[in-house]
Amino acid sequence: MRSRNLSFGLSAAALLAALHVGGSASADPIWEAPEQGYGTPITEADLELWNIAIETPTGRNLPEGSGTVAKGEEVYAQACQHCHGPEAKGGDEYMYGTMVGGIGTMTENPRVLTPGSMYPYAPILFDYVRRAMPLDNPQSLTSDEVYAITAYIYHLNGLVDEDFVANAETLPAIEMPNRDAFVSDTRPDTNNERCMQDCEPIGTVADALKASSASDDGET
Repeated sequence: MRSRNLSFGLSAAALLAALHVGGSASADPIWEAPEQGYGTPITEADLELWNIAIETPTGRNLPEGSGTVAKGEEVYAQACQHCHGPEAKGGDEYMYGTMVGGIGTMTENPRVLTPGSMYPYAPILFDYVRRAMPLDNPQSLTSDEVYAITAYIYHLNGLVDEDFVANAETLPAIEMPNRDAFVSDTRPDTNNERCMQDCEPIGTVADALKASSASDDGET
């Protein structure tokens, strides 16, 4: 038994010695840390694809280009009709409801929400279509195609004539039926002073609490 243990111990020692010699024979490390990378500086050209926000009341930042109602009908049939149906009327067999009609229903129940009935400014439709449509391939349409689709949909809503040409000048000039039906949000919670501890409730809640407290003090 003693000789067997001694033999096993000598074998283990020899193996460790061999590993040590083999490890020290190579001067190159087994793994080298990669160089640290901090990304690439962003250029104005890199931002062009993302800097597409449009100031919808004025149309500022609308791109160059134009589109007719007739061209919009063609592009719509190819890129939009499979989800929105013929003439943008939607329906049970399509993914979305109508994008036509509903003008004058914003004070009714139910309201019919379409670009013609809801949007206060015409460039909103251009901005949305360029960003998000078609659903399966967003931002694949050219500016001319987006202008054309916008012209076509507004024509279907009766807001522009058949010969209308949409561009950066004509689109903001469309008088949208719901333009004056919006109100400014003047609630004070959009411009509060910073408070991190023992803060008073904001807006009408604070006014209600103060009024309730004053009423209780008067009764007592």
